[in-house]
Amino acid sequence: MFHVKLEGSDAMARDADEKLAARRVKMPKRVVEKPLRQVTKRLLMALFVMFLTVMLVWVDRSGYHDNANGSVDFLDCVYYATVTLSTTGYGDIVPYSDSARLINILLITPLRVLFLIILVGTTLEVLTERTREEWRLNRWRKNLRDHTVVVGFGTKGRSALHTLLATGLRKEQVVIVDPSAKVIDIANAEGFTGVVGDATRSDVLLRAELQKARQIVIATQRDDTAVLVTLTARQLNRGAKIVAAVREEENAPLLKQSGADAVITSASAAGRLLGLSVLSPSAGTVMEDLIHQGSGLDLVERPAKKAEVGKSVRETSDLVVSVLRGHRLLAYDDPHASPIQATDRLITIVRAAPPTSSPVALGSAE
Repeated sequence: MFHVKLEGSDAMARDADEKLAARRVKMPKRVVEKPLRQVTKRLLMALFVMFLTVMLVWVDRSGYHDNANGSVDFLDCVYYATVTLSTTGYGDIVPYSDSARLINILLITPLRVLFLIILVGTTLEVLTERTREEWRLNRWRKNLRDHTVVVGFGTKGRSALHTLLATGLRKEQVVIVDPSAKVIDIANAEGFTGVVGDATRSDVLLRAELQKARQIVIATQRDDTAVLVTLTARQLNRGAKIVAAVREEENAPLLKQSGADAVITSASAAGRLLGLSVLSPSAGTVMEDLIHQGSGLDLVERPAKKAEVGKSVRETSDLVVSVLRGHRLLAYDDPHASPIQATDRLITIVRAAPPTSSPVALGSAE
């Protein structure tokens, strides 16, 4: 029996107030002005329209008649502009000259329409914002297929995601799951859709449409959390490729038993790379280059080409380091690795190619 070793603080168990905001889907925001700035701008526009109307009435005040005392002063002009722009007027102050009536037709009436548009537009924008977001969310759910779910947007999750993006994965095909609303806001700012919530809960993973995902990256800070997330994810999606990270090597077998296809021991991997760099700094640099997709040399997995079938692994155009035949991983010098078969997949070292190239980086789904 395996025992999960607990250590460190868990990114999946943060502040309680953030957990209260769990199970929300947050999509990347479109670049818009802040609400207060929008309201202030429209208020200033409305005041400008009112001021312009007052000035038009004041300049031609002799063409207006006040039923109360016959004359029209500045206060009467402000009053007339106010009731005219906000209503159809009360009839106590009316234009009677031809010029005043012409100004009302050509200028004041369009200003009234503009004033109402400014006020009604602000109200409608507030009322329709939620509807628009619901429509975007429904369309996103409908179109999302074969995507990538990244659980935990810390250092490990970011690094894994950047590697996938370097191989051609689009940001629209990524969903981040994290219990911190602040972390999801950062993910939104970078163009990713996020789900706020505890990934050990199936309803949170369902909001990320995990049941339709093609690959799942589990990068939590605690090993016990990684086990629970892996169990839940595998129960919801039997066919997805699940790659998980653990801190302690002794917990790796438990992750595999829980349903992970590949388990990376972060602490041990970093330690081995450090040791290799001590023995040979150049070898450490090469290894760092290989795991950094998109520049220098890349370690990729690709299907065997028709021209390579029947040949030895040493006769291929790329540098083959391993052959994946079914569930067997054969080293390049294994006698059974050659000749290459049509169903083989080759793990090769190639010069970094653009994201549109056919090879698929190791750790990503086909």
